[in-house]
Amino acid sequence: MIHDPITPPSDDDFRRILTRTRTVACVGVSMNPVRPSYYVARYLSLKGKTVIPVNPGHAGKTLFGQTVRASLADIPEPVDMLDIFRRSEAVPEVVDAALEALPGLKVIWMQISVTHPEAAAKARAAGIEVIQDRCPKIEYQRLFGELRMGGFNTGVISSKL
Repeated sequence: MIHDPITPPSDDDFRRILTRTRTVACVGVSMNPVRPSYYVARYLSLKGKTVIPVNPGHAGKTLFGQTVRASLADIPEPVDMLDIFRRSEAVPEVVDAALEALPGLKVIWMQISVTHPEAAAKARAAGIEVIQDRCPKIEYQRLFGELRMGGFNTGVISSKL
């Protein structure tokens, strides 16, 4: 699939990715609960995903029941999705590390305002789906009817309040 800011994934693509993903490595996660990387990772963990935090400044600490890893190379278990909370200029290094350390990786997801067309093309060439400039928490809430609790009309009809 080709996903980029110009040709974003379809809602069906988002649903498929968010439904099948079990383990997420979150690069650049913060220990500070008011930072977006913290609450997005926490949200994904509350949705039943195993979230592996990656931040060399906090390696060895525990977050969301998982040990914070210094690098992607420190993750021995299989990872389905990589969520990147780093500036765009850091993306090539992160993608290279993921291609080397995470066999079986299915999706690289770059957060809102994070894009890198060359790194995305390299990942796609390796058979990995790439999403840029989007947030999995927002997409999950939008597609599964949770944003309406914040006053947004998601177009999803549900009996949940």
